[in-house]
Amino acid sequence: MLWELIGNSFAYTSKVLTTLSPKICEAIVNTDYVIVGAGSAGCAIAFRLTEAGHKVKVIEFGGSDRGPLIQMPAALSYPMNMHRYDWGYWSEPEPYLGGRKLACPRGKVLGGSSSINGMVYVRGHALDFDKWAEMGAVGWSFSDILPYYKRLENWNSAGHGGEKSFRGIGGRLNITRGTRTNPLNLAFEKAGKQAGYQTTLDYNGKQQEGFGPMDQTIKNGKRWSSAKAYLEPAIRSGKCEIIRGLVTKIIINKKQAEGVEYLQNGETKFVYASKEVIVAASAINSPKILLLSGIGPAEELKTNGIEVIADRPGVGKNLQDHLELYIQMMAKRPVSLYKYWNPIGKALVGLRWLLSKSGPGASNQFESAGFIRSKAGVKYPDIQYHFLPLAVRYDGRLPIKGHGFQAHVGPMRSKSRGYVALRSNDPIEAPKIQFNYMSHDSDWADFRNCIRLTREIFSQPAFKLFAKAEISPGAALQSDDELNSFIRDNVESAYHPCGTCKMGNRDDLMSVVDPETRVIGIDKLRVADSSIFPQITNGNLNAPSIMVGEKASDHILGKNLLPRSNEIPWISPNWETSQR
Repeated sequence: MLWELIGNSFAYTSKVLTTLSPKICEAIVNTDYVIVGAGSAGCAIAFRLTEAGHKVKVIEFGGSDRGPLIQMPAALSYPMNMHRYDWGYWSEPEPYLGGRKLACPRGKVLGGSSSINGMVYVRGHALDFDKWAEMGAVGWSFSDILPYYKRLENWNSAGHGGEKSFRGIGGRLNITRGTRTNPLNLAFEKAGKQAGYQTTLDYNGKQQEGFGPMDQTIKNGKRWSSAKAYLEPAIRSGKCEIIRGLVTKIIINKKQAEGVEYLQNGETKFVYASKEVIVAASAINSPKILLLSGIGPAEELKTNGIEVIADRPGVGKNLQDHLELYIQMMAKRPVSLYKYWNPIGKALVGLRWLLSKSGPGASNQFESAGFIRSKAGVKYPDIQYHFLPLAVRYDGRLPIKGHGFQAHVGPMRSKSRGYVALRSNDPIEAPKIQFNYMSHDSDWADFRNCIRLTREIFSQPAFKLFAKAEISPGAALQSDDELNSFIRDNVESAYHPCGTCKMGNRDDLMSVVDPETRVIGIDKLRVADSSIFPQITNGNLNAPSIMVGEKASDHILGKNLLPRSNEIPWISPNWETSQR
C-alpha cells in the first residue's frame, strides 16, 4: 500500500511507456462462446475454453491493463480511483450510516477487478464452501472446490512455510509472499500469539485461524492479474478475441440465449454464440445485464418498460460485502513506510521499481494477516486482519505527519443484505446499489468487538517498542455509544460485493443459477463470477472468483469434475467454549 509513494513520478512515466493492446474483433461475428466481462472469472473461463479448442469472443468495455500504475503493486490505490480503470460506482445513501454514500470500485479494464485490487489472495475458509452446499449449491463443498484451487495456483511460499498438500504448483495464477522485513509485520504476528491466538504459516492451507504471512498475487515484483494468468495466453492461442463494447442485453429467442447486443462507438452491434453465452461481468454488472435482458423480478422489469422473459425474483438481490475499520497507531520509532513519504523517497521507490522491479514498490505491503473468532461458540474465524506498516487511508490521506501503522479489521459474516437494481432501461445509466450496511444490531456489536480485540493486540509486549498512542478511533472513545458514532462515520467498504445472482436449487425462487452455473429458465446462458456466491466468503474475493471461473469452465465443457479432495481442515478443538 505504497500507492502514494510514487507521487508525480508515474504521471510522467505513464506517458512515455508504450502500452500493448490485444487483437480487437470489430466485425459482427459468430463464435462458439461469448463471454461478457474480462474479469477474474471471465478470463479463467476464456482460457479453459480455448484450451479445449473452442473459439471465444470476450466482450469488455475497459481497455488495456499495461499501464505502470496497474503493474506496480505499491501503486494499487491509483487504478481503483481512476475513471480509466474503474466504473466509478457508489452506493445509494446508506440509511444506517447516516446517509453516507460508499465507493464501490469495479474494474473497467482487462483483468477486471483483479487489475485494480489490493492483490491479496484469500481462498476463504473450508466451511464457507460447505455452507454453500448446504444452501443449495450442491457440488461446491470444500472437498469439491479444493482441487480447483490447486489447479489454478502456482504457489511460492517465499521461504515462509505453508501447507504443500493443500496448495497448487504449476497453475496459471502466480501467488507468493512479501519479504516481511519490516519489524512491524513480525511484531503484529507475535502480538497475536502473545494475546493467546493461534499462529498459522498458511491461512490458505489446512488452518486459516491465526496470525501469519499473507499471500499476494504478484510475480517478479509485478501484479499478476487474471488477464496475465489466463487472458493473454488465450489470446496468443489465436482462438480468443476481445470485442471492445458495452453490453446492452443478451439476445434471447424462445427461452434460449443466442448472443449478445452491445454498443461500440455509438453503434449497436451483435455477436452470436453457437454454444453458450457466459456472463461474468461482476456482482454489480452481471445482474444489471440480466435485468436489461428481461431476466429478473417481473414487477421491476415492467416498471422499467422491459419485457419479462424469465421471472427470477433473486436477480440483483442478496447483495453482500465486507466493511472494515482502520485501527491506527502512532509509532515511537521511525520504522514505518512513512520514511518514503517525501518527494525524494517517492522518486527513489518509483525509480527502483522501474529499473529492477524490486524494493518497496514490488509489494502491496499487506504482508501479514490474521483470522480470529469473535467469541466462544463461533466455529471458525469471523474476523479478518490486514496489517499495514503505515497509517494511511485508501484515498492516500494521512491521519498524522509522522510514523505510524494500522490494522484493517472487520467482521466477515454480516447478516445485512442489499440489492442492485436498474434506474431505467437505459444500459448506459449506472445501476442503483443499496448495501444496507449495518442494518442488524449484531453488526454494531461485532464492530465494537473488533475495535476492542484489536486494541488488546496492539497492547501486547511485542508492540512495546513501537506503539506510542492510538490515533484512530482514539483512546478517549470507550463506551458503546462513542464507538458506534465512530463506526458510523468511519467504516469503509473492503470492496467485496457478491451474491446478486445467487447459486442454488432450481426450486428456490431466489436462486438465479443452478449448481452448474446455468441461468434458471433460460437455456444456453450462464453466470459465473462473484455474483453467484450464495454467501460471502471469509476474506478477499479475487481467489474464489477465479476458482468459480475454473470450475464453471468444466461445467460448460461437460467435463468430468476433478476428483474430490480428502483433505480435512483444522478447526479449533475448543471452539465451543473458548474464543481463542
